[in-house]
Amino acid sequence: MSMTVLVKVSYLVAATLFLLGLQRMASPRTARSGIHWAGAGMLIATAATFLLPGLHNLGLIAVALLLGTGLAWVSAKKVAITDMPQMVALYNGMGGGSAAAIGAVELLRFSDVAGRDTSHWSAEAIAALAARQPSATVLALAVIGSAIGAVSLSGSIIAWAKLDGRLDKRVTFPGQQAFNLLTAVAMVGLGAWAAVSLQPVAIISFFVVALALGVLMTLPIGGADMPVVISLYNAFTGLAVAFEGYVLGNEALIIAGMMVGAAGILLTRLMAKAMNRPISGVLFSNFGGGGQGAEISGSQKPIEAADVAAMMAFAERVVIVPGYGMAVAQAQHKIWELAQRLIERGVKVKFAIHPVAGRMPGHMNVLLAEAGVPYDLIADMDDINPEFATTDVSLVIGANDVVNPVAKTDPSSPIYGMPILDVVNSKNTIVIKRGKGTGFAGIENALFYADNTRMLYGDGAEAASALVSELKALDGGH
Repeated sequence: MSMTVLVKVSYLVAATLFLLGLQRMASPRTARSGIHWAGAGMLIATAATFLLPGLHNLGLIAVALLLGTGLAWVSAKKVAITDMPQMVALYNGMGGGSAAAIGAVELLRFSDVAGRDTSHWSAEAIAALAARQPSATVLALAVIGSAIGAVSLSGSIIAWAKLDGRLDKRVTFPGQQAFNLLTAVAMVGLGAWAAVSLQPVAIISFFVVALALGVLMTLPIGGADMPVVISLYNAFTGLAVAFEGYVLGNEALIIAGMMVGAAGILLTRLMAKAMNRPISGVLFSNFGGGGQGAEISGSQKPIEAADVAAMMAFAERVVIVPGYGMAVAQAQHKIWELAQRLIERGVKVKFAIHPVAGRMPGHMNVLLAEAGVPYDLIADMDDINPEFATTDVSLVIGANDVVNPVAKTDPSSPIYGMPILDVVNSKNTIVIKRGKGTGFAGIENALFYADNTRMLYGDGAEAASALVSELKALDGGH
């Protein structure tokens, strides 16, 4: 068996492992093993690449691999589980940046080939050079992949800065969307110029504008839309890798990139649907940027931890609804301890997760899994909504807009039409909240003023800890 055939077979095995891994990632129960399968596939594909005939700079490649692997290993070990959205955003950006870098190198290499003076060359040499000229398809995909990768890189860096609190405000200015559109048109024009002329100045200008577009697209997007944005940039990265894989003639990159791109696009559409917003609405408009909706009458009614503990201790069914506030307070461990106390008393406890709760796809699922919550206690929106009517107590910690009933009742509200968790149908609702502020959409939450809702003010972790202490007191201190 020749080396080329061995490499192709290895890529086929790797692709099979990618597919198996992706299939297992569809369920929380098997997601961990899915990551292992996909990781094994990537290891096989990487090792097989070293067997390609004519591969140069092996030492440089090995150093880059060791450096990247080492940095990724250390950062993944050190990162707090609550900072996982930032890491996901960075990894998305690194993937897109890698694809863009490949595109840049290939375009500059094509430029060098096209720019050579052949006036004194032999006919054989000129024919050999002509054979190295890229086809129009290769040039087009190199430019498209580079554009997508560059946008993903710079956009993901801005997303990381927003998630990490380094850039905590939406940046807007008059005529912003028109300016962004002009920037996108300029990127397309420069990309066409770069592909046709292969002039270095055109290639460099194209990349500068593509990077600028990623920044401009992400600056006005706020935290509530970040799960959709991260998923979209993940899809961008996959597509960029697939296109550059075609340019390089590497089947493993094509297959892996297309799978990541397809999965990312599907997830982005599902999450945008969960917010009742088109993807264009996420990228080109501000969530909550419309009117404030009808005025809500009434007042918020506070409650003490001891009273909440008593209500939950003697309830038959309790549903816990976590949101971004739980992540900020790092309260997932105390919330699970609270749930365990209730379960020991015979209370039926479930966790309700909204598809876009948090700041990345699956944010709440990751936090609850890290705290040790069994998967069979976690329910998604469609499954749990019919059960709220028979729920004695719903405990909301850190969720706001995703439980706001005006999304169903007030057509003038900026979140009208967004599917929500029907917490308002519960017999009693307790909301753990730091203060009386609004959610990301900037509107009042009618749930907080409902007759059957009580507000437990305070830090999420401290409030959960107080509830655990009160339950212990009810159990005689045990």
